[in-house]
Amino acid sequence: MESVDTDKKMEQPNKGKKYLGYAGMYNRKIKRIIGFCLSVALLVVLSPLYVLIALAIIIESGFPVFYRADRGGYQGKPFKIYKFRSMVKNADQIGGGTTALNDSRITKVGSFLRKTKLDEIAQLVNIIKGEMSFVGPRPELLQYTSQYTGDEECILKVRPGITDYSSLEFISLDEIVGAGNADEVYEKIVLKRKNQLRVKYAMEVSLETDFKLFFQTVFMTAKKTAKIILR
Repeated sequence: MESVDTDKKMEQPNKGKKYLGYAGMYNRKIKRIIGFCLSVALLVVLSPLYVLIALAIIIESGFPVFYRADRGGYQGKPFKIYKFRSMVKNADQIGGGTTALNDSRITKVGSFLRKTKLDEIAQLVNIIKGEMSFVGPRPELLQYTSQYTGDEECILKVRPGITDYSSLEFISLDEIVGAGNADEVYEKIVLKRKNQLRVKYAMEVSLETDFKLFFQTVFMTAKKTAKIILR
C-alpha cells in the first residue's frame, strides 16, 4: 500500500481565511447554466464513444451498461449517480463501497474505464439533470454525508462534481487504500482529508477555481491514460 504522510495530508486547507464561495451567484445560478449547456454539447459529441463503451460492456458481461447508486447531493438531497459499469453485476452485494487495489469485482473492460476515468463520463446525464456539475465535491456515500458536522455541512451547499481538489490528490485511490480492507483504510486515512478538500472547494468555488481544476484534471487524466496505453 502506498504510504500516506498524515501530517501533510491532515493540515487544514483555507487556514485563516474562508471565502464562502458557495453563497455567491456563480455557485447558485451561473454554474448550473454553464454546466447544462456544456454537457448537452459534449453528450452529442461523445455519443459515438458512449456506444463503443456500451458495446464493450455488453459483450464482456452483458447488461446493465450503467451503474447507478445513491449519493449525497445538493442541499442534502440524495440522487442516483451514473457511471459506466466497471464491475461485475451486484458488486455492491459482494464487497464494500471502496474499491481495493486489484479488486476482483472489476471486469477487464471496467479496469480500462476506471484507469482512464471514462466510466465517469456517464455523469453528463447527472449534470443535465442538475444533480451534479463538472467541478464540485466528489459525491459521497449517504452513510458518510449523514455524518457531516460543522464546516463539513457546507459541502452540500454546492452541487457535487466529476472532479475537485480531492479527485486530483487521490487520482489513484486504489493504490492508497491497498488490497486489504479498503473500507477501513478509507475511513481511517482518506475520508477526513477528502472532506477537508471538499470544504476547501465549497469555500472557494468560483469560475477561476473551476477552470483551474478542470484543466488540471484533463492534464493529469491524459498523462495517466498515456502511460497506460504506452505500457
